[in-house]
Amino acid sequence: MGFAHAPSLESNGDQSRIHVVGIGLEGVQGLTDAVRSLIDRAELLVGSERHLSYFPDFAGDRIVLGSFAQVFQQIQQWLRDSSKTIMILTSGDPLFFGLGRLLLETFPPEQLTFHPHLSSIQLAFSRVKLPWQDAQVISAHGRSLDALIPVLQQGIPKIAILTDGTHTPSAIARLILSLGLPTHYGLWICENLGSEKEQIRFFQDLTTVPDSVSPLNVVILQRHEPDLTPLDRPLPLFGLRDSDFLSFPDRPGLMTKREVRIQVLAELDLQPGQVIWDIGAGTGSVAVEMARLVPDAQVYAIEKTDAGITLIQKNAQRLATPNVQAIAGMAPDVLKSLPDPDRIFIGGSGGNLEILLDVGLQRLNAQGVLVLAIATLEHQFQTLQYLKERNHQEKLNWSYHFLQLNFSRATEIAHLTRWTPLNPVTLITVQRL
Repeated sequence: MGFAHAPSLESNGDQSRIHVVGIGLEGVQGLTDAVRSLIDRAELLVGSERHLSYFPDFAGDRIVLGSFAQVFQQIQQWLRDSSKTIMILTSGDPLFFGLGRLLLETFPPEQLTFHPHLSSIQLAFSRVKLPWQDAQVISAHGRSLDALIPVLQQGIPKIAILTDGTHTPSAIARLILSLGLPTHYGLWICENLGSEKEQIRFFQDLTTVPDSVSPLNVVILQRHEPDLTPLDRPLPLFGLRDSDFLSFPDRPGLMTKREVRIQVLAELDLQPGQVIWDIGAGTGSVAVEMARLVPDAQVYAIEKTDAGITLIQKNAQRLATPNVQAIAGMAPDVLKSLPDPDRIFIGGSGGNLEILLDVGLQRLNAQGVLVLAIATLEHQFQTLQYLKERNHQEKLNWSYHFLQLNFSRATEIAHLTRWTPLNPVTLITVQRL
Protein backbone atom coordinates (compact mmCIF):
# COMPACT_ATOMS: atom_id res chain seq x y z
CA MET A 1 0.00 0.00 0.00
CA GLY A 2 1.43 3.39 -0.96
CA PHE A 3 1.03 6.82 0.56
CA ALA A 4 -0.53 9.50 -1.60
CA HIS A 5 1.11 12.93 -1.80
CA ALA A 6 4.04 11.92 0.42
CA PRO A 7 6.59 14.75 0.62
CA SER A 8 9.92 14.27 -1.12
CA LEU A 9 12.54 14.44 1.64
CA GLU A 10 16.27 14.67 1.15
CA SER A 11 18.28 12.20 3.20
CA ASN A 12 21.18 14.68 3.31
CA GLY A 13 20.51 17.21 6.05
CA ASP A 14 22.79 19.79 4.36
CA GLN A 15 20.09 20.32 1.71
CA SER A 16 17.84 21.95 4.33
CA ARG A 17 17.91 25.65 5.05
CA ILE A 18 16.64 25.37 8.64
CA HIS A 19 18.32 23.14 11.19
CA VAL A 20 16.50 22.53 14.46
CA VAL A 21 18.88 21.50 17.23
CA GLY A 22 17.85 19.93 20.53
CA ILE A 23 20.04 20.91 23.47
CA GLY A 24 20.21 19.51 27.00
CA LEU A 25 21.06 21.33 30.20
CA GLU A 26 24.72 20.39 29.72
CA GLY A 27 24.79 22.85 26.81
CA VAL A 28 27.31 22.72 23.98
CA GLN A 29 29.05 19.69 25.47
CA GLY A 30 26.06 17.53 24.52
CA LEU A 31 26.25 18.39 20.80
CA THR A 32 28.08 16.37 18.17
CA ASP A 33 30.99 17.86 16.23
CA ALA A 34 28.88 17.86 13.08
CA VAL A 35 26.14 19.95 14.71
CA ARG A 36 28.69 22.36 16.21
CA SER A 37 30.16 22.80 12.74
CA LEU A 38 26.72 23.62 11.31
CA ILE A 39 26.20 26.24 14.01
CA ASP A 40 29.60 27.81 13.26
CA ARG A 41 28.67 28.17 9.57
CA ALA A 42 25.15 29.47 10.19
CA GLU A 43 24.12 33.07 9.57
CA LEU A 44 21.26 33.25 12.06
CA LEU A 45 20.81 31.67 15.49
CA VAL A 46 17.29 31.48 16.96
CA GLY A 47 16.51 30.35 20.50
CA SER A 48 15.64 31.29 24.05
CA GLU A 49 17.99 33.50 26.00
CA ARG A 50 19.25 30.43 27.87
CA HIS A 51 19.98 28.53 24.68
CA LEU A 52 21.63 31.52 23.00
CA SER A 53 23.86 32.02 26.03
CA TYR A 54 25.56 28.70 25.25
CA PHE A 55 27.12 30.37 22.17
CA PRO A 56 28.65 33.68 23.33
CA ASP A 57 31.14 33.73 20.44
CA PHE A 58 28.62 33.20 17.65
CA ALA A 59 29.46 35.73 14.92
CA GLY A 60 26.12 35.85 13.11
CA ASP A 61 22.80 37.44 13.99
CA ARG A 62 20.50 36.28 16.77
CA ILE A 63 16.75 36.24 17.36
CA VAL A 64 15.40 35.61 20.84
CA LEU A 65 12.52 33.15 20.60
CA GLY A 66 9.46 34.95 21.98
CA SER A 67 6.31 35.30 19.91
CA PHE A 68 6.34 32.28 17.59
CA ALA A 69 4.34 34.04 14.85
CA GLN A 70 6.64 37.04 14.84
CA VAL A 71 9.82 34.95 14.89
CA PHE A 72 8.55 32.70 12.10
CA GLN A 73 7.89 35.78 9.96
CA GLN A 74 11.46 36.92 10.56
CA ILE A 75 12.78 33.49 9.58
CA GLN A 76 10.73 33.54 6.38
CA GLN A 77 12.23 36.94 5.52
CA TRP A 78 15.73 35.56 6.13
CA LEU A 79 15.00 32.65 3.80
CA ARG A 80 14.06 35.11 1.04
CA ASP A 81 17.04 37.42 1.57
CA SER A 82 19.84 34.96 2.25
CA SER A 83 21.05 31.54 1.09
CA LYS A 84 22.78 30.63 4.34
CA THR A 85 21.46 28.24 6.95
CA ILE A 86 19.43 29.10 10.03
CA MET A 87 19.88 27.28 13.33
CA ILE A 88 16.92 27.05 15.73
CA LEU A 89 17.83 25.94 19.24
CA THR A 90 15.29 24.13 21.40
CA SER A 91 15.21 21.70 24.33
CA GLY A 92 15.49 17.92 24.06
CA ASP A 93 13.74 16.37 21.09
CA PRO A 94 11.99 19.10 19.03
CA LEU A 95 9.45 16.58 17.72
CA PHE A 96 8.41 15.40 21.18
CA PHE A 97 5.94 17.98 22.55
CA GLY A 98 8.38 20.56 21.21
CA LEU A 99 8.74 23.34 18.66
CA GLY A 100 9.03 20.87 15.79
CA ARG A 101 5.27 20.52 15.31
CA LEU A 102 4.77 24.27 14.85
CA LEU A 103 7.74 24.50 12.50
CA LEU A 104 6.33 21.71 10.33
CA GLU A 105 2.99 23.53 10.21
CA THR A 106 4.74 26.71 9.01
CA PHE A 107 7.61 25.58 6.77
CA PRO A 108 7.86 22.87 4.08
CA PRO A 109 9.36 19.64 5.50
CA GLU A 110 12.14 19.69 2.91
CA GLN A 111 13.41 22.96 4.41
CA LEU A 112 13.79 21.42 7.87
CA THR A 113 16.32 19.05 9.40
CA PHE A 114 16.04 17.95 13.03
CA HIS A 115 18.95 17.12 15.32
CA PRO A 116 17.29 15.75 18.46
CA HIS A 117 18.84 15.51 21.88
CA LEU A 118 17.64 13.00 24.48
CA SER A 119 14.18 14.09 25.60
CA SER A 120 13.56 14.92 29.24
CA ILE A 121 11.21 11.92 29.39
CA GLN A 122 13.97 9.56 28.22
CA LEU A 123 16.37 11.00 30.76
CA ALA A 124 13.79 10.82 33.56
CA PHE A 125 13.00 7.14 33.01
CA SER A 126 16.70 6.30 32.74
CA ARG A 127 17.36 8.05 36.07
CA VAL A 128 14.59 6.18 37.92
CA LYS A 129 15.59 2.96 36.09
CA LEU A 130 12.18 2.07 34.64
CA PRO A 131 11.48 0.66 31.17
CA TRP A 132 9.10 3.10 29.53
CA GLN A 133 7.90 1.54 26.28
CA ASP A 134 4.50 1.04 27.95
CA ALA A 135 4.33 4.45 29.63
CA GLN A 136 1.66 7.05 28.93
CA VAL A 137 3.08 10.54 28.34
CA ILE A 138 1.01 13.62 29.17
CA SER A 139 2.04 17.22 28.54
CA ALA A 140 0.67 19.74 31.02
CA HIS A 141 3.15 22.37 29.82
CA GLY A 142 0.98 25.25 28.72
CA ARG A 143 -2.01 22.94 28.80
CA SER A 144 -4.50 21.78 31.43
CA LEU A 145 -4.39 18.56 33.44
CA ASP A 146 -7.65 17.37 31.85
CA ALA A 147 -5.88 14.70 29.79
CA LEU A 148 -4.33 13.24 32.95
CA ILE A 149 -7.62 12.48 34.72
CA PRO A 150 -8.88 9.60 32.49
CA VAL A 151 -5.36 8.11 32.41
CA LEU A 152 -5.31 8.04 36.22
CA GLN A 153 -8.81 6.59 36.34
CA GLN A 154 -7.71 3.79 33.98
CA GLY A 155 -4.87 2.95 36.38
CA ILE A 156 -2.11 3.16 33.75
CA PRO A 157 0.99 1.68 35.49
CA LYS A 158 3.51 4.33 34.38
CA ILE A 159 2.71 7.94 33.52
CA ALA A 160 5.18 10.70 32.60
CA ILE A 161 4.08 14.33 32.85
CA LEU A 162 5.71 17.43 31.41
CA THR A 163 4.96 20.19 33.92
CA ASP A 164 4.97 23.98 34.01
CA GLY A 165 4.77 26.72 36.63
CA THR A 166 1.06 26.11 37.22
CA HIS A 167 0.83 22.36 36.81
CA THR A 168 3.57 21.57 39.29
CA PRO A 169 4.37 18.25 40.99
CA SER A 170 2.42 19.33 44.09
CA ALA A 171 -0.59 20.31 41.92
CA ILE A 172 -0.47 16.87 40.30
CA ALA A 173 -0.31 15.20 43.72
CA ARG A 174 -3.33 17.21 44.93
CA LEU A 175 -5.27 16.22 41.81
CA ILE A 176 -4.57 12.52 42.42
CA LEU A 177 -5.65 12.77 46.05
CA SER A 178 -8.84 14.66 45.17
CA LEU A 179 -9.92 11.95 42.70
CA GLY A 180 -10.12 9.31 45.45
CA LEU A 181 -8.69 6.65 43.15
CA PRO A 182 -8.73 2.95 44.02
CA THR A 183 -5.22 2.75 42.52
CA HIS A 184 -2.14 4.02 44.35
CA TYR A 185 0.72 5.97 42.79
CA GLY A 186 4.19 6.90 43.88
CA LEU A 187 5.55 10.14 42.44
CA TRP A 188 9.06 10.88 41.12
CA ILE A 189 10.26 14.46 40.67
CA CYS A 190 13.17 14.64 38.21
CA GLU A 191 14.72 18.12 38.28
CA ASN A 192 17.36 19.79 36.11
CA LEU A 193 18.05 16.62 34.17
CA GLY A 194 21.50 16.51 32.62
CA SER A 195 22.91 19.43 34.61
CA GLU A 196 25.12 19.67 37.68
CA LYS A 197 22.00 20.54 39.71
CA GLU A 198 20.17 17.35 38.73
CA GLN A 199 18.05 15.91 41.54
CA ILE A 200 15.77 12.84 41.63
CA ARG A 201 13.27 12.45 44.47
CA PHE A 202 10.57 9.84 45.16
CA PHE A 203 7.40 10.37 47.23
CA GLN A 204 5.18 7.44 48.15
CA ASP A 205 3.03 9.65 50.38
CA LEU A 206 1.58 12.22 47.99
CA THR A 207 0.72 14.58 50.84
CA THR A 208 4.46 15.21 51.29
CA VAL A 209 5.18 16.39 47.71
CA PRO A 210 6.77 19.86 48.10
CA ASP A 211 5.51 23.06 46.52
CA SER A 212 9.01 24.41 45.91
CA VAL A 213 10.85 22.62 43.08
CA SER A 214 13.01 23.62 40.14
CA PRO A 215 10.90 24.90 37.22
CA LEU A 216 12.79 22.45 34.96
CA ASN A 217 11.25 19.18 36.11
CA VAL A 218 9.48 16.06 34.88
CA VAL A 219 7.06 13.98 36.96
CA ILE A 220 6.81 10.20 36.73
CA LEU A 221 3.91 8.39 38.37
CA GLN A 222 4.41 4.71 39.14
CA ARG A 223 1.45 2.60 40.18
CA HIS A 224 2.02 0.30 43.13
CA GLU A 225 -0.11 -2.16 45.04
CA PRO A 226 -1.23 -1.04 48.50
CA ASP A 227 -0.13 -2.85 51.62
CA LEU A 228 -2.21 -6.00 52.16
CA THR A 229 -2.05 -5.71 55.94
CA PRO A 230 -5.11 -4.34 57.76
CA LEU A 231 -5.45 -0.58 57.58
CA ASP A 232 -3.94 1.12 60.61
CA ARG A 233 -6.26 4.14 60.68
CA PRO A 234 -9.67 4.33 62.39
CA LEU A 235 -12.34 3.25 59.93
CA PRO A 236 -15.93 4.49 59.76
CA LEU A 237 -18.84 2.15 60.41
CA PHE A 238 -19.61 2.35 56.69
CA GLY A 239 -18.67 4.50 53.72
CA LEU A 240 -15.11 3.30 53.24
CA ARG A 241 -12.96 5.15 50.74
CA ASP A 242 -12.62 3.62 47.28
CA SER A 243 -8.86 3.60 47.86
CA ASP A 244 -9.33 1.32 50.89
CA PHE A 245 -10.18 -1.55 48.55
CA LEU A 246 -7.88 -3.52 46.31
CA SER A 247 -9.15 -3.32 42.75
CA PHE A 248 -8.61 -4.83 39.31
CA PRO A 249 -5.19 -3.63 38.06
CA ASP A 250 -6.44 -3.23 34.49
CA ARG A 251 -9.88 -1.83 35.43
CA PRO A 252 -9.48 0.13 38.65
CA GLY A 253 -12.71 2.04 38.07
CA LEU A 254 -14.77 -1.17 38.03
CA MET A 255 -16.11 -0.78 41.55
CA THR A 256 -19.32 0.40 43.17
CA LYS A 257 -18.27 3.90 44.19
CA ARG A 258 -18.43 5.05 47.81
CA GLU A 259 -21.37 7.42 47.26
CA VAL A 260 -23.40 4.66 45.61
CA ARG A 261 -22.44 2.05 48.24
CA ILE A 262 -23.76 4.29 51.00
CA GLN A 263 -27.13 4.62 49.27
CA VAL A 264 -27.25 0.88 48.53
CA LEU A 265 -26.82 0.17 52.25
CA ALA A 266 -29.68 2.53 53.04
CA GLU A 267 -31.99 0.93 50.47
CA LEU A 268 -31.25 -2.61 51.72
CA ASP A 269 -32.47 -1.75 55.24
CA LEU A 270 -30.10 -4.30 56.80
CA GLN A 271 -30.97 -6.06 60.04
CA PRO A 272 -28.87 -8.23 62.41
CA GLY A 273 -28.34 -11.91 61.63
CA GLN A 274 -29.57 -11.84 58.05
CA VAL A 275 -28.50 -13.92 55.06
CA ILE A 276 -27.34 -11.61 52.25
CA TRP A 277 -26.48 -12.30 48.62
CA ASP A 278 -24.23 -9.92 46.69
CA ILE A 279 -24.53 -11.04 43.05
CA GLY A 280 -21.82 -9.83 40.68
CA ALA A 281 -19.72 -8.76 43.64
CA GLY A 282 -16.66 -7.64 41.64
CA THR A 283 -14.07 -6.46 44.17
CA GLY A 284 -16.40 -7.18 47.08
CA SER A 285 -16.72 -3.54 48.11
CA VAL A 286 -20.47 -3.74 48.80
CA ALA A 287 -20.20 -7.17 50.46
CA VAL A 288 -17.47 -5.90 52.80
CA GLU A 289 -19.49 -2.79 53.67
CA MET A 290 -22.53 -4.93 54.52
CA ALA A 291 -20.44 -7.36 56.58
CA ARG A 292 -18.84 -4.54 58.58
CA LEU A 293 -22.20 -2.92 59.25
CA VAL A 294 -23.84 -6.19 60.35
CA PRO A 295 -21.05 -8.43 61.75
CA ASP A 296 -23.38 -11.34 62.54
CA ALA A 297 -24.83 -11.46 58.99
CA GLN A 298 -23.89 -14.19 56.52
CA VAL A 299 -22.72 -12.35 53.39
CA TYR A 300 -22.27 -14.41 50.22
CA ALA A 301 -20.30 -12.56 47.51
CA ILE A 302 -21.01 -14.26 44.18
CA GLU A 303 -18.46 -13.54 41.43
CA LYS A 304 -17.76 -15.34 38.14
CA THR A 305 -14.14 -14.23 37.57
CA ASP A 306 -11.12 -15.72 39.32
CA ALA A 307 -9.56 -12.24 39.63
CA GLY A 308 -12.70 -10.99 41.36
CA ILE A 309 -12.79 -13.92 43.80
CA THR A 310 -9.17 -13.23 44.75
CA LEU A 311 -9.92 -9.54 45.31
CA ILE A 312 -12.99 -10.33 47.44
CA GLN A 313 -10.95 -12.64 49.65
CA LYS A 314 -8.11 -10.13 50.01
CA ASN A 315 -10.45 -7.23 50.74
CA ALA A 316 -12.38 -9.26 53.29
CA GLN A 317 -9.14 -10.19 55.04
CA ARG A 318 -7.69 -6.69 54.86
CA LEU A 319 -10.85 -5.08 56.22
CA ALA A 320 -11.50 -7.72 58.89
CA THR A 321 -14.81 -9.15 57.64
CA PRO A 322 -14.64 -12.93 58.14
CA ASN A 323 -18.41 -13.14 57.61
CA VAL A 324 -17.90 -12.51 53.86
CA GLN A 325 -17.77 -15.76 51.89
CA ALA A 326 -16.61 -15.55 48.27
CA ILE A 327 -18.63 -17.86 46.00
CA ALA A 328 -17.02 -18.61 42.63
CA GLY A 329 -19.35 -19.25 39.73
CA MET A 330 -22.11 -17.92 37.55
CA ALA A 331 -25.46 -16.89 38.97
CA PRO A 332 -28.07 -18.28 39.05
CA ASP A 333 -26.44 -21.75 38.99
CA VAL A 334 -24.33 -21.27 42.13
CA LEU A 335 -27.28 -19.87 44.08
CA LYS A 336 -28.88 -23.32 44.45
CA SER A 337 -26.55 -24.33 47.28
CA LEU A 338 -26.94 -21.09 49.26
CA PRO A 339 -29.47 -20.51 52.05
CA ASP A 340 -32.51 -18.41 51.19
CA PRO A 341 -31.66 -14.71 51.50
CA ASP A 342 -33.22 -11.91 53.50
CA ARG A 343 -31.47 -9.33 51.34
CA ILE A 344 -30.15 -9.40 47.77
CA PHE A 345 -27.96 -6.87 46.02
CA ILE A 346 -27.40 -7.29 42.28
CA GLY A 347 -24.47 -5.21 41.10
CA GLY A 348 -23.93 -7.15 37.88
CA SER A 349 -26.31 -9.46 36.03
CA GLY A 350 -23.96 -10.99 33.44
CA GLY A 351 -26.73 -10.83 30.84
CA ASN A 352 -29.13 -12.87 33.02
CA LEU A 353 -31.18 -10.02 34.47
CA GLU A 354 -34.67 -11.56 34.23
CA ILE A 355 -33.47 -15.00 35.31
CA LEU A 356 -31.79 -13.47 38.38
CA LEU A 357 -34.98 -11.56 39.20
CA ASP A 358 -37.00 -14.78 38.87
CA VAL A 359 -34.71 -16.71 41.20
CA GLY A 360 -34.18 -13.82 43.60
CA LEU A 361 -37.86 -13.02 44.09
CA GLN A 362 -38.72 -16.71 44.42
CA ARG A 363 -36.04 -17.39 47.03
CA LEU A 364 -36.34 -14.14 48.99
CA ASN A 365 -37.62 -14.61 52.54
CA ALA A 366 -40.69 -12.82 53.90
CA GLN A 367 -40.18 -9.07 54.26
CA GLY A 368 -37.12 -9.47 52.05
CA VAL A 369 -35.55 -6.66 50.03
CA LEU A 370 -33.83 -6.84 46.65
CA VAL A 371 -31.77 -3.89 45.30
CA LEU A 372 -30.38 -3.61 41.78
CA ALA A 373 -27.76 -1.11 40.63
CA ILE A 374 -28.30 -0.40 36.94
CA ALA A 375 -26.27 1.82 34.62
CA THR A 376 -28.12 1.50 31.28
CA LEU A 377 -31.51 2.68 30.04
CA GLU A 378 -32.17 -0.71 28.46
CA HIS A 379 -31.81 -2.57 31.77
CA GLN A 380 -33.94 0.02 33.56
CA PHE A 381 -36.75 -0.46 31.04
CA GLN A 382 -36.35 -4.26 31.11
CA THR A 383 -36.65 -4.32 34.91
CA LEU A 384 -39.67 -1.99 34.96
CA GLN A 385 -41.51 -4.10 32.37
CA TYR A 386 -40.64 -7.30 34.24
CA LEU A 387 -41.99 -6.01 37.56
CA LYS A 388 -45.17 -4.63 36.03
CA GLU A 389 -45.95 -7.83 34.14
CA ARG A 390 -45.14 -10.13 37.06
CA ASN A 391 -47.36 -8.19 39.48
CA HIS A 392 -50.19 -8.06 36.95
CA GLN A 393 -50.05 -11.66 35.73
CA GLU A 394 -49.35 -13.44 38.99
CA LYS A 395 -51.29 -11.14 41.31
CA LEU A 396 -48.18 -10.79 43.48
CA ASN A 397 -47.73 -8.01 45.94
CA TRP A 398 -44.29 -6.51 45.28
CA SER A 399 -43.60 -2.87 45.92
CA TYR A 400 -40.77 -1.21 44.02
CA HIS A 401 -39.27 2.21 43.48
CA PHE A 402 -36.56 3.72 41.31
CA LEU A 403 -33.89 6.10 42.54
CA GLN A 404 -31.41 7.73 40.16
CA LEU A 405 -28.07 8.77 41.61
CA ASN A 406 -26.01 11.55 40.01
CA PHE A 407 -22.88 12.40 41.97
CA SER A 408 -19.96 14.70 41.23
CA ARG A 409 -16.71 15.00 43.12
CA ALA A 410 -14.79 18.24 43.54
CA THR A 411 -11.45 17.99 41.77
CA GLU A 412 -8.53 20.40 42.04
CA ILE A 413 -7.19 21.60 38.69
CA ALA A 414 -4.13 23.80 39.20
CA HIS A 415 -5.33 26.56 41.54
CA LEU A 416 -9.03 26.03 40.77
CA THR A 417 -11.65 23.46 41.74
CA ARG A 418 -14.29 21.97 39.48
CA TRP A 419 -16.84 19.15 39.50
CA THR A 420 -15.97 15.75 38.01
CA PRO A 421 -19.15 13.67 37.52
CA LEU A 422 -19.41 9.99 38.33
CA ASN A 423 -21.39 7.73 36.02
CA PRO A 424 -25.12 7.93 36.83
CA VAL A 425 -26.56 4.85 38.51
CA THR A 426 -30.19 3.87 39.03
CA LEU A 427 -31.10 1.87 42.14
CA ILE A 428 -34.23 -0.26 41.91
CA THR A 429 -35.52 -1.48 45.26
CA VAL A 430 -38.05 -4.34 45.34
CA GLN A 431 -39.73 -5.53 48.54
CA ARG A 432 -42.15 -8.31 49.32
CA LEU A 433 -45.14 -6.99 51.27
